[in-house]
Amino acid sequence: MIDFPKARAKMVEEQIIERGIKDPRVIAAMKKVPRHLFVEEALQSQAYNDRPLPIGEKQTISQPYMVALMTEAMELKGRERVLEIGAGSGYQTAILAELTQEVFSVERIRPLAIRARKLLYDLGYFNVEIKIFDGTYGWAEKGPFDAIIVTAGSPDIPQPLYDQLSMGGRLVIPVGNSDIQDLFRITKTEEGMKKENLGGCRFVKLIGRYGWEDEGTMNDER
Repeated sequence: MIDFPKARAKMVEEQIIERGIKDPRVIAAMKKVPRHLFVEEALQSQAYNDRPLPIGEKQTISQPYMVALMTEAMELKGRERVLEIGAGSGYQTAILAELTQEVFSVERIRPLAIRARKLLYDLGYFNVEIKIFDGTYGWAEKGPFDAIIVTAGSPDIPQPLYDQLSMGGRLVIPVGNSDIQDLFRITKTEEGMKKENLGGCRFVKLIGRYGWEDEGTMNDER
């Protein structure tokens, strides 16, 4: 029988804190959110290893360190409106819901969105809205956003996402080719776009109008 709270505490100590994550609010959220509930039961024994895991539909749940790194890069204080592109399993969404006032998430794959929405509500995260649509368009009617996180690799920075940032807002996004990317923090300033490279990473492709070409039929829900 796995002691999930103990495994989660060990994950945070060895994979998050020891690797340089310092934001105490991010660390507290990672200690609280039960990552094992966001993967299939057969994979729950691996949930607190520092690795991505499959969640179906050719998608993955990001490794814990990458979730912490991207979340810390958003510099959330607690009152922000945040847009997430790619709800996936809902794990990153739950971390964001712990840290800020409102989370709006766009997921193009209907079964993932429905599953994530149910689990998040079951866990009591009622400050989250999920829309089934092409995330590269963002969610303009809910903007502007203080921070945007993209949990898939893009060939470039989608212009709609940058446009939906408030002044001073941060966009955290992997940009590169289909195999490997660099993680960027984009800040919208009066002088224009400020771009910071946070290091290499590897994500599934961001599919959509302003990402990689759609490889199948997308179910849209406006």
